[in-house]
Amino acid sequence: MTRFLPKSLFGQTVVIVLLGLAISQVVGAWIYSGDREETVRAISGQNAAQRVANVVRLLEESAPENRVHMTEMLGGPGFRITIANTDADTRSLSTGSPAELAIKDFLVDELSLSDAEDVQVALSGEVSFRHGQGDGAGRLRNGMGMGMGRGRMAHAMGAWQALAIAVHLSDGRWLSVSAGIPNQVPSRSWSFTISLVAMGLIVFAASAWAVRRVVVPLRLLGDAADRFGRDLDMGPLPETGPTELGRAARAFNRMQNSLRRLVENRSRLLAAVSHDLRTPLTLLRLRAEDVAEGENRDRMLATIADMEGLVGAALDFARQTGQSEARRPTDLTALLSSIVDDMADAGFSVSMAVAPSAVCSVQVLALKRALTNLIDNAVKYGGSARVALSAAARTIEIQIDDDGPGIPPGDLARVFDPFFRVEESRNADTGGVGLGLSIAQSIIQNHGGQIALANRPDGGLRVTVVLPV
Repeated sequence: MTRFLPKSLFGQTVVIVLLGLAISQVVGAWIYSGDREETVRAISGQNAAQRVANVVRLLEESAPENRVHMTEMLGGPGFRITIANTDADTRSLSTGSPAELAIKDFLVDELSLSDAEDVQVALSGEVSFRHGQGDGAGRLRNGMGMGMGRGRMAHAMGAWQALAIAVHLSDGRWLSVSAGIPNQVPSRSWSFTISLVAMGLIVFAASAWAVRRVVVPLRLLGDAADRFGRDLDMGPLPETGPTELGRAARAFNRMQNSLRRLVENRSRLLAAVSHDLRTPLTLLRLRAEDVAEGENRDRMLATIADMEGLVGAALDFARQTGQSEARRPTDLTALLSSIVDDMADAGFSVSMAVAPSAVCSVQVLALKRALTNLIDNAVKYGGSARVALSAAARTIEIQIDDDGPGIPPGDLARVFDPFFRVEESRNADTGGVGLGLSIAQSIIQNHGGQIALANRPDGGLRVTVVLPV
Protein backbone atom coordinates (compact mmCIF):
# COMPACT_ATOMS: atom_id res chain seq x y z
CA MET A 1 0.00 0.00 0.00
CA THR A 2 2.79 2.42 0.93
CA ARG A 3 4.49 1.97 -2.45
CA PHE A 4 1.66 3.93 -4.06
CA LEU A 5 2.20 6.92 -1.75
CA PRO A 6 4.47 9.80 -2.81
CA LYS A 7 7.95 9.78 -1.35
CA SER A 8 7.92 13.36 -0.07
CA LEU A 9 6.31 14.42 3.21
CA PHE A 10 4.33 17.09 1.35
CA GLY A 11 2.93 14.56 -1.13
CA GLN A 12 2.03 12.01 1.55
CA THR A 13 0.33 14.62 3.73
CA VAL A 14 -1.63 16.02 0.78
CA VAL A 15 -2.77 12.51 -0.24
CA ILE A 16 -3.89 11.73 3.31
CA VAL A 17 -5.74 15.05 3.57
CA LEU A 18 -7.33 14.47 0.17
CA LEU A 19 -8.50 10.96 1.11
CA GLY A 20 -9.89 12.17 4.43
CA LEU A 21 -11.65 15.05 2.70
CA ALA A 22 -13.15 12.74 0.05
CA ILE A 23 -14.39 10.26 2.67
CA SER A 24 -15.87 13.02 4.83
CA GLN A 25 -17.59 14.57 1.81
CA VAL A 26 -19.09 11.24 0.74
CA VAL A 27 -20.29 10.44 4.27
CA GLY A 28 -21.66 13.96 4.68
CA ALA A 29 -23.47 13.77 1.34
CA TRP A 30 -24.95 10.40 2.29
CA ILE A 31 -26.18 11.72 5.65
CA TYR A 32 -27.57 14.87 4.05
CA SER A 33 -29.31 12.86 1.32
CA GLY A 34 -30.93 10.52 3.85
CA ASP A 35 -32.09 13.39 6.02
CA ARG A 36 -33.37 15.22 2.95
CA GLU A 37 -35.37 12.20 1.85
CA GLU A 38 -36.94 11.80 5.28
CA THR A 39 -37.81 15.49 5.41
CA VAL A 40 -39.40 15.52 1.95
CA ARG A 41 -41.42 12.39 2.72
CA ALA A 42 -42.61 13.80 6.03
CA ILE A 43 -43.65 17.10 4.45
CA SER A 44 -45.34 15.30 1.55
CA GLY A 45 -47.28 13.04 3.90
CA GLN A 46 -48.32 15.96 6.09
CA ASN A 47 -49.46 17.97 3.06
CA ALA A 48 -51.51 15.03 1.78
CA ALA A 49 -53.10 14.52 5.22
CA GLN A 50 -53.86 18.25 5.54
CA ARG A 51 -55.49 18.24 2.10
CA VAL A 52 -57.62 15.22 3.07
CA ALA A 53 -58.69 16.99 6.27
CA ASN A 54 -59.71 20.08 4.29
CA VAL A 55 -61.70 17.94 1.84
CA VAL A 56 -63.50 16.17 4.71
CA ARG A 57 -64.45 19.50 6.27
CA LEU A 58 -65.83 20.79 2.96
CA LEU A 59 -67.84 17.62 2.39
CA GLU A 60 -69.22 17.61 5.93
CA GLU A 61 -70.39 21.20 5.47
CA SER A 62 -72.14 20.43 2.16
CA ALA A 63 -75.36 18.57 1.49
CA PRO A 64 -75.00 14.77 1.12
CA GLU A 65 -76.43 14.79 -2.40
CA ASN A 66 -73.70 17.21 -3.54
CA ARG A 67 -70.74 15.34 -2.10
CA VAL A 68 -70.14 13.06 -5.09
CA HIS A 69 -70.10 16.03 -7.43
CA MET A 70 -67.74 17.90 -5.09
CA THR A 71 -65.27 15.01 -5.02
CA GLU A 72 -64.98 15.24 -8.79
CA MET A 73 -64.21 18.93 -8.46
CA LEU A 74 -61.76 18.54 -5.54
CA GLY A 75 -59.84 15.66 -7.08
CA GLY A 76 -57.16 16.01 -9.67
CA PRO A 77 -53.92 14.54 -11.03
CA GLY A 78 -52.14 12.65 -8.28
CA PHE A 79 -55.07 13.08 -5.85
CA ARG A 80 -58.09 10.82 -6.56
CA ILE A 81 -61.19 11.12 -4.35
CA THR A 82 -64.15 8.74 -4.25
CA ILE A 83 -67.13 8.17 -1.92
CA ALA A 84 -68.31 4.63 -1.25
CA ASN A 85 -70.46 2.80 1.25
CA THR A 86 -67.40 0.83 2.54
CA ASP A 87 -63.73 1.62 3.04
CA ALA A 88 -62.74 -0.73 0.22
CA ASP A 89 -59.58 -2.70 1.16
CA THR A 90 -57.65 0.09 2.92
CA ARG A 91 -57.81 -1.73 6.25
CA SER A 92 -56.30 -4.88 4.80
CA LEU A 93 -53.49 -2.95 3.08
CA SER A 94 -52.32 -1.19 6.24
CA THR A 95 -48.96 -2.35 7.61
CA GLY A 96 -49.03 -0.33 10.82
CA SER A 97 -45.85 1.53 9.91
CA PRO A 98 -44.86 4.66 11.91
CA ALA A 99 -45.67 6.81 8.87
CA GLU A 100 -49.19 5.39 8.64
CA LEU A 101 -49.78 5.87 12.36
CA ALA A 102 -48.48 9.45 12.23
CA ILE A 103 -50.85 10.37 9.36
CA LYS A 104 -53.77 8.65 11.12
CA ASP A 105 -53.12 10.46 14.42
CA PHE A 106 -52.87 13.76 12.57
CA LEU A 107 -56.27 13.26 10.88
CA VAL A 108 -57.94 12.14 14.13
CA ASP A 109 -56.71 15.26 15.91
CA GLU A 110 -57.35 17.59 12.97
CA LEU A 111 -60.94 16.33 12.44
CA SER A 112 -61.64 15.90 16.18
CA LEU A 113 -62.84 12.33 15.65
CA SER A 114 -63.95 10.39 18.71
CA ASP A 115 -63.23 6.96 17.24
CA ALA A 116 -59.80 6.32 15.75
CA GLU A 117 -61.27 3.54 13.63
CA ASP A 118 -63.05 6.18 11.57
CA VAL A 119 -59.72 6.77 9.79
CA GLN A 120 -57.73 4.12 7.92
CA VAL A 121 -54.32 4.79 6.33
CA ALA A 122 -52.24 2.49 4.13
CA LEU A 123 -48.90 3.00 2.39
CA SER A 124 -48.25 0.48 -0.36
CA GLY A 125 -45.07 -0.32 -2.32
CA GLU A 126 -43.40 1.74 -4.99
CA VAL A 127 -45.46 3.05 -7.88
CA SER A 128 -44.63 5.06 -10.97
CA PHE A 129 -46.69 7.80 -12.56
CA ARG A 130 -47.68 6.27 -15.86
CA HIS A 131 -50.54 7.62 -17.84
CA GLY A 132 -53.61 5.36 -17.85
CA GLN A 133 -52.51 2.81 -15.20
CA GLY A 134 -53.32 2.16 -11.57
CA ASP A 135 -55.74 0.62 -9.14
CA GLY A 136 -56.75 1.50 -5.60
CA ALA A 137 -54.51 -1.09 -3.96
CA GLY A 138 -51.19 0.19 -5.05
CA ARG A 139 -51.31 1.92 -8.45
CA LEU A 140 -52.62 5.30 -9.47
CA ARG A 141 -55.78 5.25 -11.56
CA ASN A 142 -56.59 7.29 -14.64
CA GLY A 143 -57.63 10.15 -12.41
CA MET A 144 -54.13 10.24 -10.94
CA GLY A 145 -52.43 10.23 -14.31
CA MET A 146 -50.24 13.22 -15.02
CA GLY A 147 -49.55 15.38 -18.00
CA MET A 148 -46.13 15.55 -19.54
CA GLY A 149 -44.95 18.38 -17.31
CA ARG A 150 -46.00 16.72 -14.06
CA GLY A 151 -44.75 13.37 -15.35
CA ARG A 152 -41.27 14.81 -15.76
CA MET A 153 -41.48 16.28 -12.27
CA ALA A 154 -42.52 12.92 -10.85
CA HIS A 155 -39.67 11.21 -12.67
CA ALA A 156 -37.23 13.76 -11.26
CA MET A 157 -38.52 13.11 -7.74
CA GLY A 158 -37.65 9.40 -8.00
CA ALA A 159 -39.77 6.46 -6.80
CA TRP A 160 -43.14 7.09 -5.19
CA GLN A 161 -45.38 5.32 -2.67
CA ALA A 162 -49.16 5.07 -3.01
CA LEU A 163 -50.97 6.59 -0.04
CA ALA A 164 -54.54 5.39 0.53
CA ILE A 165 -56.68 7.15 3.16
CA ALA A 166 -60.27 6.28 4.11
CA VAL A 167 -62.34 8.57 6.40
CA HIS A 168 -65.77 7.67 7.81
CA LEU A 169 -68.17 10.52 7.01
CA SER A 170 -71.11 11.57 9.13
CA ASP A 171 -73.62 10.12 6.64
CA GLY A 172 -72.18 6.64 7.06
CA ARG A 173 -70.26 6.55 3.79
CA TRP A 174 -66.49 6.42 3.41
CA LEU A 175 -64.30 8.98 1.69
CA SER A 176 -61.42 7.24 -0.10
CA VAL A 177 -58.37 9.22 -1.21
CA SER A 178 -55.51 7.84 -3.32
CA ALA A 179 -52.39 9.99 -3.48
CA GLY A 180 -48.67 9.57 -3.93
CA ILE A 181 -45.74 10.66 -1.77
CA PRO A 182 -42.02 10.41 -2.65
CA ASN A 183 -40.44 7.15 -1.56
CA GLN A 184 -36.85 7.91 -2.52
CA VAL A 185 -35.65 11.38 -3.26
CA PRO A 186 -32.66 11.12 -5.63
CA SER A 187 -29.42 12.62 -4.39
CA ARG A 188 -28.41 13.90 -7.82
CA SER A 189 -28.45 17.65 -7.56
CA TRP A 190 -26.07 19.73 -9.62
CA SER A 191 -26.17 22.64 -7.21
CA PHE A 192 -25.48 20.33 -4.26
CA THR A 193 -22.68 18.58 -6.16
CA ILE A 194 -21.10 21.88 -7.19
CA SER A 195 -21.28 23.16 -3.61
CA LEU A 196 -19.60 19.99 -2.34
CA VAL A 197 -16.83 20.27 -4.94
CA ALA A 198 -16.35 23.97 -4.18
CA MET A 199 -16.11 23.33 -0.43
CA GLY A 200 -13.73 20.44 -1.07
CA LEU A 201 -11.46 22.59 -3.23
CA ILE A 202 -11.42 25.36 -0.64
CA VAL A 203 -10.56 22.96 2.18
CA PHE A 204 -7.96 21.22 0.01
CA ALA A 205 -6.31 24.51 -0.96
CA ALA A 206 -6.20 25.66 2.66
CA SER A 207 -4.80 22.28 3.77
CA ALA A 208 -2.17 22.27 1.02
CA TRP A 209 -1.10 25.80 1.99
CA ALA A 210 -0.83 24.81 5.67
CA VAL A 211 1.10 21.62 4.87
CA ARG A 212 3.45 23.48 2.55
CA ARG A 213 4.07 26.11 5.24
CA VAL A 214 5.24 23.30 7.52
CA VAL A 215 7.13 21.25 4.93
CA VAL A 216 9.14 24.07 3.31
CA PRO A 217 11.16 24.83 6.50
CA LEU A 218 11.82 21.08 6.87
CA ARG A 219 13.12 20.96 3.30
CA LEU A 220 15.30 24.00 3.96
CA LEU A 221 16.62 22.29 7.09
CA GLY A 222 17.51 19.16 5.09
CA ASP A 223 19.18 21.22 2.35
CA ALA A 224 21.14 23.18 4.94
CA ALA A 225 22.35 19.96 6.60
CA ASP A 226 23.46 18.61 3.22
CA ARG A 227 25.17 21.90 2.31
CA PHE A 228 26.89 22.10 5.69
CA GLY A 229 28.60 18.78 4.93
CA ARG A 230 30.26 20.48 1.96
CA ASP A 231 30.75 24.01 3.25
CA LEU A 232 31.60 24.63 6.91
CA ASP A 233 31.38 28.38 6.41
CA MET A 234 27.78 28.49 5.21
CA GLY A 235 25.50 31.05 6.83
CA PRO A 236 23.00 30.25 9.60
CA LEU A 237 19.59 28.79 8.81
CA PRO A 238 16.65 31.25 9.08
CA GLU A 239 14.79 30.58 12.33
CA THR A 240 11.32 31.03 10.88
CA GLY A 241 8.15 28.97 10.62
CA PRO A 242 6.12 27.27 13.37
CA THR A 243 7.50 27.11 16.90
CA GLU A 244 8.78 23.53 16.59
CA LEU A 245 10.56 24.23 13.31
CA GLY A 246 12.04 27.44 14.70
CA ARG A 247 13.45 25.44 17.62
CA ALA A 248 14.87 22.86 15.19
CA ALA A 249 16.52 25.65 13.16
CA ARG A 250 18.04 27.18 16.29
CA ALA A 251 19.35 23.76 17.38
CA PHE A 252 20.83 23.26 13.90
CA ASN A 253 22.58 26.65 14.03
CA ARG A 254 24.02 25.84 17.48
CA MET A 255 25.23 22.47 16.20
CA GLN A 256 26.73 24.16 13.14
CA ASN A 257 28.67 26.63 15.29
CA SER A 258 29.87 23.84 17.61
CA LEU A 259 31.09 21.67 14.73
CA ARG A 260 32.78 24.62 13.06
CA ARG A 261 34.64 25.47 16.28
CA LEU A 262 35.55 21.80 16.74
CA VAL A 263 37.04 21.53 13.24
CA GLU A 264 38.84 24.84 13.58
CA ASN A 265 40.30 23.87 16.97
CA ARG A 266 41.40 20.49 15.64
CA SER A 267 43.04 22.06 12.60
CA ARG A 268 44.79 24.69 14.72
CA LEU A 269 45.99 22.05 17.18
CA LEU A 270 47.32 19.81 14.44
CA ALA A 271 48.96 22.74 12.70
CA ALA A 272 50.52 23.95 15.95
CA VAL A 273 51.87 20.51 16.85
CA SER A 274 53.25 19.99 13.36
CA HIS A 275 54.82 23.43 13.36
CA ASP A 276 56.35 23.03 16.83
CA LEU A 277 57.86 19.68 15.90
CA ARG A 278 59.91 21.30 13.16
CA THR A 279 62.25 22.98 15.69
CA PRO A 280 63.36 19.80 17.56
CA LEU A 281 63.62 17.97 14.24
CA THR A 282 65.93 20.67 12.92
CA LEU A 283 68.09 20.39 16.07
CA LEU A 284 68.20 16.61 15.71
CA ARG A 285 69.31 16.95 12.11
CA LEU A 286 72.10 19.38 13.08
CA ARG A 287 73.34 17.07 15.82
CA ALA A 288 73.11 14.02 13.57
CA GLU A 289 75.22 15.80 10.96
CA ASP A 290 77.92 16.30 13.61
CA VAL A 291 78.13 12.55 14.14
CA ALA A 292 80.97 10.81 12.39
CA GLU A 293 80.09 9.44 9.00
CA GLY A 294 78.86 5.87 9.04
CA GLU A 295 75.87 3.60 8.89
CA ASN A 296 74.31 4.96 12.11
CA ARG A 297 74.62 8.57 10.91
CA ASP A 298 72.85 7.76 7.64
CA ARG A 299 70.07 5.91 9.47
CA MET A 300 69.57 8.81 11.85
CA LEU A 301 69.37 11.32 9.00
CA ALA A 302 66.94 9.07 7.06
CA THR A 303 64.70 8.72 10.14
CA ILE A 304 64.74 12.47 10.72
CA ALA A 305 63.87 13.03 7.03
CA ASP A 306 60.93 10.64 7.35
CA MET A 307 59.72 12.48 10.44
CA GLU A 308 60.05 15.83 8.67
CA GLY A 309 58.03 14.48 5.74
CA LEU A 310 55.39 13.15 8.11
CA VAL A 311 55.17 16.47 9.95
CA GLY A 312 54.99 18.39 6.67
CA ALA A 313 52.21 16.14 5.36
CA ALA A 314 50.27 16.51 8.63
CA LEU A 315 50.63 20.27 8.43
CA ASP A 316 49.39 20.25 4.83
CA PHE A 317 46.44 18.06 5.86
CA ALA A 318 45.53 20.46 8.67
CA ARG A 319 45.71 23.43 6.33
CA GLN A 320 43.65 21.67 3.69
CA THR A 321 40.81 20.57 6.02
CA GLY A 322 40.63 23.99 7.62
CA GLN A 323 40.76 26.21 4.54
CA SER A 324 37.74 27.94 3.02
CA GLU A 325 38.46 28.74 -0.62
CA ALA A 326 35.73 30.49 -2.59
CA ARG A 327 33.95 28.47 -5.25
CA ARG A 328 33.63 29.52 -8.86
CA PRO A 329 32.33 27.90 -12.06
CA THR A 330 35.13 25.86 -13.62
CA ASP A 331 35.45 23.64 -16.68
CA LEU A 332 36.61 20.35 -15.13
CA THR A 333 37.64 19.01 -18.52
CA ALA A 334 40.06 21.90 -18.96
CA LEU A 335 41.29 21.51 -15.36
CA LEU A 336 42.02 17.81 -15.84
CA SER A 337 43.68 18.46 -19.19
CA SER A 338 46.06 20.98 -17.60
CA ILE A 339 47.03 18.49 -14.87
CA VAL A 340 47.58 15.68 -17.39
CA ASP A 341 49.58 17.95 -19.73
CA ASP A 342 51.84 19.16 -16.92
CA MET A 343 52.58 15.62 -15.74
CA ALA A 344 53.11 14.38 -19.31
CA ASP A 345 55.54 17.23 -19.92
CA ALA A 346 57.39 16.12 -16.79
CA GLY A 347 57.91 12.71 -18.39
CA PHE A 348 55.19 10.69 -16.67
CA SER A 349 52.98 8.19 -18.52
CA VAL A 350 49.70 10.04 -18.26
CA SER A 351 46.95 10.33 -20.86
CA MET A 352 43.37 11.57 -21.05
CA ALA A 353 40.51 10.53 -23.30
CA VAL A 354 38.64 13.16 -25.27
CA ALA A 355 35.76 14.51 -23.15
CA PRO A 356 33.09 17.19 -23.56
CA SER A 357 33.13 20.40 -21.59
CA ALA A 358 31.77 19.96 -18.04
CA VAL A 359 31.30 23.11 -15.95
CA CYS A 360 30.88 22.87 -12.19
CA SER A 361 31.19 25.30 -9.26
CA VAL A 362 34.24 24.16 -7.27
CA GLN A 363 37.17 25.27 -5.15
CA VAL A 364 39.69 25.23 -7.95
CA LEU A 365 42.95 24.98 -6.00
CA ALA A 366 41.63 22.36 -3.58
CA LEU A 367 40.08 20.18 -6.28
CA LYS A 368 43.20 20.49 -8.43
CA ARG A 369 45.27 19.24 -5.53
CA ALA A 370 42.96 16.28 -4.93
CA LEU A 371 42.98 15.24 -8.60
CA THR A 372 46.75 15.71 -8.81
CA ASN A 373 47.21 13.45 -5.78
CA LEU A 374 45.04 10.74 -7.34
CA ILE A 375 46.80 10.88 -10.72
CA ASP A 376 50.21 11.01 -9.01
CA ASN A 377 49.35 7.91 -6.96
CA ALA A 378 48.36 6.08 -10.13
CA VAL A 379 51.72 6.94 -11.71
CA LYS A 380 53.75 6.08 -8.62
CA TYR A 381 52.13 2.77 -7.75
CA GLY A 382 50.73 1.71 -11.14
CA GLY A 383 53.34 2.97 -13.57
CA SER A 384 50.82 4.96 -15.66
CA ALA A 385 47.51 6.81 -15.45
CA ARG A 386 44.62 6.95 -17.91
CA VAL A 387 42.04 9.64 -17.18
CA ALA A 388 38.46 9.78 -18.49
CA LEU A 389 35.61 12.20 -17.80
CA SER A 390 31.88 11.82 -18.50
CA ALA A 391 29.05 14.24 -17.71
CA ALA A 392 25.41 13.46 -16.93
CA ALA A 393 22.44 15.70 -16.12
CA ARG A 394 23.24 15.97 -12.41
CA THR A 395 26.74 14.52 -11.95
CA ILE A 396 30.24 14.53 -13.42
CA GLU A 397 32.24 11.31 -13.21
CA ILE A 398 36.04 11.09 -13.39
CA GLN A 399 37.86 7.76 -13.73
CA ILE A 400 41.59 7.21 -13.21
CA ASP A 401 42.98 3.77 -14.18
CA ASP A 402 46.46 2.40 -13.60
CA ASP A 403 48.31 -0.87 -14.35
CA GLY A 404 49.61 -1.55 -10.85
CA PRO A 405 49.05 -4.52 -8.53
CA GLY A 406 45.85 -3.06 -7.14
CA ILE A 407 44.85 -3.08 -3.48
CA PRO A 408 43.81 -6.12 -1.39
CA PRO A 409 39.99 -6.14 -1.08
CA GLY A 410 40.18 -5.94 2.71
CA ASP A 411 42.17 -2.69 2.51
CA LEU A 412 40.04 -0.85 -0.08
CA ALA A 413 38.04 0.93 2.63
CA ARG A 414 41.02 1.51 4.94
CA VAL A 415 43.22 3.32 2.44
CA PHE A 416 41.33 6.55 3.15
CA ASP A 417 42.32 6.47 6.83
CA PRO A 418 45.06 9.02 7.66
CA PHE A 419 48.59 7.55 7.67
CA PHE A 420 47.42 4.12 6.48
CA ARG A 421 49.70 2.58 3.85
CA VAL A 422 49.37 -0.64 1.91
CA GLU A 423 52.73 -2.32 2.39
CA GLU A 424 52.53 -4.41 -0.77
CA SER A 425 52.20 -1.36 -3.00
CA ARG A 426 54.05 1.35 -1.10
CA ASN A 427 57.46 1.64 0.49
CA ALA A 428 59.59 4.36 1.99
CA ASP A 429 61.29 5.08 -1.32
CA THR A 430 58.08 6.58 -2.71
CA GLY A 431 58.00 9.22 0.01
CA GLY A 432 54.32 8.67 0.81
CA VAL A 433 53.09 8.90 4.39
CA GLY A 434 49.48 7.83 3.87
CA LEU A 435 47.76 11.20 3.76
CA GLY A 436 47.30 11.70 0.00
CA LEU A 437 44.05 9.75 -0.29
CA SER A 438 42.73 11.20 2.99
CA ILE A 439 43.27 14.73 1.72
CA ALA A 440 41.69 13.88 -1.65
CA GLN A 441 38.66 12.28 0.03
CA SER A 442 38.21 15.29 2.33
CA ILE A 443 38.30 17.73 -0.61
CA ILE A 444 35.89 15.70 -2.73
CA GLN A 445 33.46 15.20 0.14
CA ASN A 446 33.56 18.94 0.83
CA HIS A 447 32.29 19.35 -2.74
CA GLY A 448 29.40 16.98 -2.03
CA GLY A 449 31.02 14.26 -4.12
CA GLN A 450 32.11 10.67 -3.60
CA ILE A 451 35.31 8.75 -4.24
CA ALA A 452 35.62 4.99 -4.60
CA LEU A 453 38.43 2.53 -5.34
CA ALA A 454 38.01 -0.79 -7.15
CA ASN A 455 40.36 -3.40 -8.60
CA ARG A 456 39.87 -3.80 -12.34
CA PRO A 457 39.20 -7.33 -13.64
CA ASP A 458 42.10 -7.11 -16.11
CA GLY A 459 44.49 -5.79 -13.46
CA GLY A 460 45.23 -2.44 -11.94
CA LEU A 461 43.21 -0.04 -9.83
CA ARG A 462 40.36 2.24 -10.84
CA VAL A 463 39.60 5.44 -8.90
CA THR A 464 36.11 6.85 -9.50
CA VAL A 465 35.23 10.40 -8.48
CA VAL A 466 31.61 11.59 -8.74
CA LEU A 467 30.87 15.30 -8.31
CA PRO A 468 27.42 16.92 -8.31
CA VAL A 469 26.81 19.51 -10.99
